Amino acid sequence: MNYLAHLHLSGESEKMLVGNFIGDYIKGNKYLQYEEEIAKGILLHRQIDSFTDAHPLQREARLLFRPEFGLYSGIVVDFIYDHFLAKNWSQYSTLRLPVFAKKVHAILLSHFSTLPLRVQGFLPFLIQHKRLVSYASVDGIIQSLKIMGKHSSLPSKSEEVERILLENYIELEINFAAFFTDLLDFVSEKQGIEIKKPDLMTGL
Repeated sequence: MNYLAHLHLSGESEKMLVGNFIGDYIKGNKYLQYEEEIAKGILLHRQIDSFTDAHPLQREARLLFRPEFGLYSGIVVDFIYDHFLAKNWSQYSTLRLPVFAKKVHAILLSHFSTLPLRVQGFLPFLIQHKRLVSYASVDGIIQSLKIMGKHSSLPSKSEEVERILLENYIELEINFAAFFTDLLDFVSEKQGIEIKKPDLMTGL
């Protein structure tokens, strides 16, 4: 999963959120260098990624992107899933997405000195350009992929991602909804993390 999903799946613990956000940048047993709650967030990040990579629905979505992206197809699907999460945010969170993003920004800034240097480097950009909120649009997610393509080994084929996404949009959205239901259950039941959900019957 990408940033938005990891942040949402951290529950109410600020330090767990910090750990979950930086999880990709803490390798091996280096999580032991962090205080307990942040370390738990790092391990949660790894558990979410392992669950995601092994899930048949995520594997099914990867097949659409594999001809163009090969081993990087999973990264593309992670971004696509964040798009559908942002687009349908009101189904999953009691906070509006801009409010949630501002809350996350404040938490990460308050722990800025704890963040790895690479994260310190891109966090101001993520905040300034409202990346988390931008995921709700196709243009926003494609722009994020373009940026990642410039700063990583991800193939710079954002136009192909957009084409495949739009050609399979309904199927991918259905795929995400079913997958994310399973992921929420995994985090809640197996990891013991409470994720506050809106009451869709009352709008609360």
